[in-house]
Amino acid sequence: MIVRRRAVPAVLAATALLLTAGCSSGGGDSPGRAPAATSPGAATAPRGTGSAPPAKGSARVLRTVAEGLKTPWGLAPLPGGGLLVSSRDDGTIVRVDEKTGEKTELGAVSGVSPAGEGGLLGIALSPDYASDHMVYAYFTSASDNRIVRMLYDERKPAGEQLGAPDTVFRGIPKGVIHNGGRIAFGPDGMLYAGTGESGQRGLAQDRKSLGGKILRLTPEGEPAPGNPFPDSPVYSYGHRNVQGLAWDDKQRLFASEFGQDTWDELNAIKPGDNYGWPRAEGRSADAGFHNPIAQWHTDDASPSGIAYVNGVIWMAGLKGKRLWRIPLNGTSASAAPQALLTGTYGRLRTVVPAGGDRLWLVTSNTDGRGTPKKGDDRVLEVRVS
Repeated sequence: MIVRRRAVPAVLAATALLLTAGCSSGGGDSPGRAPAATSPGAATAPRGTGSAPPAKGSARVLRTVAEGLKTPWGLAPLPGGGLLVSSRDDGTIVRVDEKTGEKTELGAVSGVSPAGEGGLLGIALSPDYASDHMVYAYFTSASDNRIVRMLYDERKPAGEQLGAPDTVFRGIPKGVIHNGGRIAFGPDGMLYAGTGESGQRGLAQDRKSLGGKILRLTPEGEPAPGNPFPDSPVYSYGHRNVQGLAWDDKQRLFASEFGQDTWDELNAIKPGDNYGWPRAEGRSADAGFHNPIAQWHTDDASPSGIAYVNGVIWMAGLKGKRLWRIPLNGTSASAAPQALLTGTYGRLRTVVPAGGDRLWLVTSNTDGRGTPKKGDDRVLEVRVS
């Protein structure tokens, strides 16, 4: 069920054209199998045009910004300073002072029903945050995954600063696994959401289902103008579990995706394209599927958040316990992905640009699948090149 809100001006329709990315092609009849000789990260589409960043770079942790966080998932930097961090299992949002590390709880998000991989997941600030002070959140309820928005009033006492959730979109399938959960406002001002197929594989290929998709919505929850399918929020389909969304400096969208047993993926997203799941995992010889620009064995990645900084996609690995550096040339990887910080901080969940050559990096060792150390979980400040 889609919750309808007021429409936005039709002139925004043309912005969808700015977000297209090149589609790879192939032939044959072997969907779901990458070529046997392919090594992790080596599967790339033809190179784009323009200069590419260096093949090798670095990531150095400058400091621990905050620690003692429980199941942190989403992070949203505030324009005036401070970082909002969501807790998957507690259903709360805290504000972290990025200078002192002090944590202040805004409050609990009403209606969150955490279980398995579900709970309070991604958060994002309204494009008009300076005037409306709205925080958007993607969470698992008792019946579905949904997107809400809440007024953040920092003048109120700690624990009481979040207004009642206003549901803008509901009906995304929920499961113990594969709930997706990343949300982000794109350069066009539209709200994008990565969803999972909730363990029901067939949903990913069903364009009428909201599971296994990237959705594109107005801030009020309507299908965004210019979407590839009439009156539908679906932007791309054939995804297993999308948890990373980022745009480059040309407004091209990229997304990370969990594989099952063989290949995790980084994809360049083209509106209306089919990314193959469950008929393909990783690169495929089927010309009907859009191939990933890079792929990894699942033990090396299990990717969640991604960020774009200075020509490079930075991808957080959960099971892989590393930060991946993928240099771009247009909508292709210009060199083999490079693994950094391998094993040093455990599972990595979220990565967000912090300005210039820096990133905010969120660990995920208290999510039930990691091995927490003293101080986990953390927000780190990382300098990258």
